[in-house]
Amino acid sequence: MINRTNFLFVAVVLGLGWAMRGHFGHEWGASWAGAMGALAVLLVSKRKDWALRAPALAALGAIGWGAGGMMSYGIVIGYCRSISFVNSFYGYVMLAVIGGLYGFIGGGLFGLGLESSKENRPKWPGLIVEMFAGGFLVWGLLIYQMEWLMTPPRSELWAGCLGAALALAWFLYRNNFKRAIRVASYAALGAGFGFTFGNFIQTLGSSTELQYNWWNVMEFTLGFFGGLGMIYAVLTREWPESVKPSKTGNWIAIIFLFAFIPATNYFNGFSTERLLSLAENLNIADAAQFASRQLLVAGISIPILALLAILIWKHYSSKEEQLIKFGLPVMLLITTLHYNLFAYLRLGTFSRPFSFLHSDTLYVFIVALIFSVWYFVLRKTNDFPGKNGSDETWKRWIFILITLLIVFVVVTIVSINIHPEMPGAHDRF
Repeated sequence: MINRTNFLFVAVVLGLGWAMRGHFGHEWGASWAGAMGALAVLLVSKRKDWALRAPALAALGAIGWGAGGMMSYGIVIGYCRSISFVNSFYGYVMLAVIGGLYGFIGGGLFGLGLESSKENRPKWPGLIVEMFAGGFLVWGLLIYQMEWLMTPPRSELWAGCLGAALALAWFLYRNNFKRAIRVASYAALGAGFGFTFGNFIQTLGSSTELQYNWWNVMEFTLGFFGGLGMIYAVLTREWPESVKPSKTGNWIAIIFLFAFIPATNYFNGFSTERLLSLAENLNIADAAQFASRQLLVAGISIPILALLAILIWKHYSSKEEQLIKFGLPVMLLITTLHYNLFAYLRLGTFSRPFSFLHSDTLYVFIVALIFSVWYFVLRKTNDFPGKNGSDETWKRWIFILITLLIVFVVVTIVSINIHPEMPGAHDRF
């Protein structure tokens, strides 16, 4: 039997990562969240063969979930705020498409890493070429030839992600990576639903005029349901014995996860100008000192925590049991706390009065809850459960998609009737 707390653990970890990603945005913010979600899956699955490849697998999760960060969705959220049924429904469905692309590529690449075995090794260079070519061709066809614009006048790189996702799906199908397709599909289903449902919550919250970061709630639900779909697909199937770990690949992945991703978010997310403006908004007298301190703490944290991660991996990587019990939890804790620290420094959380009206105030409490659940509950659970349930059929997936559309119709009807025209509303048609 599967401990359902495993599902919630991964869902909350990825949801938290996605909430923190909202303060950084784009590909590299999403990649940090993706790494957290992948590490959480590896932690609760307790597979020794996967644990020995944890850095490389987490890097695949980071790259996959990060790829969708190129997509723009601000205008699409504006469509959901319309009082026109057609425009609002279009907005909610397109958010599901965008969220689904996040989840499919993120879950697909991560699942492919999990399913890689001695008998069936993926040809990674070929896959990269296929995804790049597929993304470029579909983007060119849909946007420049057919002019199927989702988010005018903003970037239409959703079409590039769609092409990459189609190429990934075809690669997985023809090379018989059925489990990876399943992980991709359920991650897409969860993230797509989560994005739409989260924006519905945001619309409800905004209509009440209650001052809260409802946008951040929407980001959390995308990660929460995306993580839920991903871990469900992983824990309810048997998996082949994994390929032997590559020491070089793992070390490169460690540097990528704990140094490169944080450093990229540092250079993209922190600037003296932004911190000076933040100090002014927080009524801090010495703005220059505030900005310098934030930059210094964020900068110093990167080599310190990267070195700690290196030492942890070096110590535990050859000890399977201890790696699962201590090594992976500490690595997840490092990357989670580091992202939390970055978010707090960027928002000035340490320099303003404590208040639960700020959504980011909850982050540290969620982190404490996550690792309390791990320590007191999940670390005592049994080994990987394996297959639990019947195989999906096309009929089941068609039923799921039709049900989703019906849910989106209901969401749209409620949405357009609970508020007048809202700030930021747009009409596509």
